[in-house]
Amino acid sequence: MYQMKQMARRAAWVAALGMVALPCVAQADWQLDPEKSRVEATITEITSSGGEVAHQHALKRMNGHIAADGTLRLPVRLNQTDILDQLGELPPWMASLSDTELTTVVTQLDPQVLDDLPVGESRTETLMLSVKDGDASQQEPLKVRFTRDSEREIRVRNAESVSLDGRAIMQNQTARTVLGLLGYQQIDDEVPVELDAVLVDR
Repeated sequence: MYQMKQMARRAAWVAALGMVALPCVAQADWQLDPEKSRVEATITEITSSGGEVAHQHALKRMNGHIAADGTLRLPVRLNQTDILDQLGELPPWMASLSDTELTTVVTQLDPQVLDDLPVGESRTETLMLSVKDGDASQQEPLKVRFTRDSEREIRVRNAESVSLDGRAIMQNQTARTVLGLLGYQQIDDEVPVELDAVLVDR
């Protein structure tokens, strides 16, 4: 009889622990939907005569997921841009670079923030973006608005106007080479960007 009571107690503890662990198991695994996630940039070319010509470009097929510790890594490759569509066939020496990571963007976001967001509601968070280019790393804050469109989808957009540093872009050798092939010898110091992405619970 004593052994049966002990077994019953153990079974009760196992069931209780299972109930406590259940929310952790059910926690959403938020990932970017590559088909719905992109960044659009406006690059203003400074012509040889001093004129300004605005060009629209896009970074497509953004891919990444938020790890359990909140880390989100976004590798950026040349073949994710629409620049290749405009260049056509790349020179042989450059074709091998199309799948090479140009840079990696890393940020932190508590997954619980997304899990707790009710359907139809929005929330703004300031994320610290770390942009890695080789051994160099640059950090910039970005205000992002998360809107829960459905139980399994959250729309992500920048909550305020944001621009990249055109001078920093031109200091990247690969970026400068690609822009040169497009005929952009000089660009404006400000490159406005618009984030439009979707996180999905896989």
